[in-house]
Amino acid sequence: MINENEREILNLPCVGISSFGKYPIHTDLETLEADVAVFGMPYDMGTQWRSGTKMGPRGIREASCLYSLGLNGSYDPERDTMYLAPPTKVVDCGDVDMVHGDLEQCFDNIERYVRKLVERKVIPVGLGGDHSVSIPFAKALKGYGPFHVIQIDAHLDWADHRSGMRLGQGSPMRRIAEMDHVERMWQLGIRGIGSSRKSDFEDARKYGSTIISPKEMRKMGIEAIIDQLPEGDNYFVTFDIDGLDAALAHGTGTPSAGGLYYDEVNELFEKIAKRGNVIGFDLVEVAPPYDPSGVTAQTAARLILDFIMFITKEREMKGLLVGQK
Repeated sequence: MINENEREILNLPCVGISSFGKYPIHTDLETLEADVAVFGMPYDMGTQWRSGTKMGPRGIREASCLYSLGLNGSYDPERDTMYLAPPTKVVDCGDVDMVHGDLEQCFDNIERYVRKLVERKVIPVGLGGDHSVSIPFAKALKGYGPFHVIQIDAHLDWADHRSGMRLGQGSPMRRIAEMDHVERMWQLGIRGIGSSRKSDFEDARKYGSTIISPKEMRKMGIEAIIDQLPEGDNYFVTFDIDGLDAALAHGTGTPSAGGLYYDEVNELFEKIAKRGNVIGFDLVEVAPPYDPSGVTAQTAARLILDFIMFITKEREMKGLLVGQK
């Protein structure tokens, strides 16, 4: 017989509704009060090859239940630090509504959704979707003022157009660079043939973008890369899962060998959070149908949680959490 004094609710990963990290669900944006709002952008009409990223948000949420931290936070033995403990408030706001076959309406819905989160002074964390969803996401962040962009990706994503299509997954960074409220850009993890045309790289460098491959990152070291970032400024971080090595992330439309490893991105996220003010973050291009093992979605979920942990810890230390005001 169970000792009644020992009985507790375990809320195992296989139990209950698969919200992100098993955090509370709050879909009424008009009454939202939180530090971080996770939301899905189940869209893949911008895909140039293998589709399936519209299932990314659902796959990431389910995988994230493995790492659900509960309401009392989580202890990191490597850093001897508690993360996401009260009064930190993270919620899952559900998904942006998508209209099949209507790119314009989908993008408008994403932009309106993120604008509302900005109005509520919440840090939006978006689950993609193909990488084109970062275009309306970044556009909507204008309300937080000028910001720099940090992209982690195998591909430059600087195509001007493909037969007139300017809003596909190969163009988000050029489109974002055209926005008046975007200042500088760092593109990390870029590698491999077929990433973009030579002229795209030339245009990106002419714009002022800093492009660094994984090999160059390892030679430089994370600290040297972080030292290039303006200290204390606003950052929007966009992470394409194929920025990771294909061994960790083959559940995507364009897996790419020679990429970054989990520990490298984990360290990069921690130092970015310490360096400046992260006003928004998205993780895109997870396509669960290509990874029955679920490793890609699990790695994605863990990195999202890591970054949320680092961002909210910095806000906690500065007394900026909703529950501290």
